[in-house]
Amino acid sequence: MPAATVVLWRHGRTPYNQQRRFQGQLDVPLDSLGERQVRAAAVELALLEPAALVASDLSRAVATAAALTARTGLVARLDPALREVDAGEWQGLAHDEITARWPEDYAAWRRGDDVRIGGGEKRSEMAERTAAAVERHAAEVADGATLVVAAHGAALKGALLRLLGLDLTAWTAVSGFRNAHWAVLRRRSQGWALEEYNVGPPGAGEGVEG
Repeated sequence: MPAATVVLWRHGRTPYNQQRRFQGQLDVPLDSLGERQVRAAAVELALLEPAALVASDLSRAVATAAALTARTGLVARLDPALREVDAGEWQGLAHDEITARWPEDYAAWRRGDDVRIGGGEKRSEMAERTAAAVERHAAEVADGATLVVAAHGAALKGALLRLLGLDLTAWTAVSGFRNAHWAVLRRRSQGWALEEYNVGPPGAGEGVEG
């Protein structure tokens, strides 16, 4: 039996989240609030008794996973396929800077169009990459147990839609993952089903971005 439950967990806040800058695949660490957020989230996620933990290899996801390691002893497997979308030239820029330089592309991205973000990846490419990675790791978890995946907002949202069999045109109809919040997917006979979404620990609303 592969994993029966997958928890998709977004990293805690970073300085770029606070400044509303595109991070993409830049390696931006958690800020002090982000560190507190993931420690609080780890207390709740440890109650699910996960059997395995995987994470993007970017430091903000690694640090997020490490908070759960401290609670459970699980060692995270790092997978670059779980990285955030490659946002190309948009990476490191604030939203108003992007609007000024690429107004049409930015408007298309906001509408949910499958554009190549900053010359980097399309949402569809990112979603295929991350969903395949989640499925691969879930298949390696025995006994119908729980897998926790620590990664990034857009990456997890794309994987979620793909795993549920939803078209990416549903992108704007689904709210983004908030910092240090998670979704719970359960395996059913006909595929994955969403049981919880944007769940966070007590007091998790402080400073969240998403």
